[in-house]
Amino acid sequence: MAFHEVRFPDNISRGARGGPERRTQIVELTSGDEERNASWANSRRRYDVAYGVRRADDLAAVVAFFEARNGRLYGFRYKDWADYKSCLPSQRPTPTDQGLGTGDGTAVTFQVAKIYTSGSQAWTRPVTKPVAGSVQVALDGMEQTTGWSIDTTTGLVTFEAAPGAGVLVTAGFEFDVPVRFDTDTLDVTLDLERLGSITSIPLLEIRR
Repeated sequence: MAFHEVRFPDNISRGARGGPERRTQIVELTSGDEERNASWANSRRRYDVAYGVRRADDLAAVVAFFEARNGRLYGFRYKDWADYKSCLPSQRPTPTDQGLGTGDGTAVTFQVAKIYTSGSQAWTRPVTKPVAGSVQVALDGMEQTTGWSIDTTTGLVTFEAAPGAGVLVTAGFEFDVPVRFDTDTLDVTLDLERLGSITSIPLLEIRR
């Protein structure tokens, strides 16, 4: 899929609104009971970055970014300020934040991921756009400063030598969300003071 490895302006995304979306089918029976089925195994994030446009210069930056992406054609990186770390928002990432898997003596590649846990339930989110220079890796709790590499376009960690059987592979990182514009039109309004505004700039997460 067409994708540009460039991030939407941070100063504008910081004021955006949005978050995860799921698709659930709910059937109400004649008895009043419900049957609920998940249409999607994974959530998908939506954002509206129009709330981050505060100045005419911000508006110009959004228009330029939109034109360079050819509207909905090219995907790009987006920093979700509410969820961009492997740890809690108030903390700094550490190499033991998230489990990536367990070594078997053969596998050398592991997908970066973030696990969301509540009670006994958990959901694993593959992270395909880690931020360059932010990834830390550990084996059985010991940080590894060498012997591995990270592909920041796919989120794959590759070891020079396969971790031994039973060895826990963990990582800490910051990450972006792969998104695209969810419109091919920007509706710009100019007020009497010539300061522009846009009523809505929808972004939609790209799931591969």
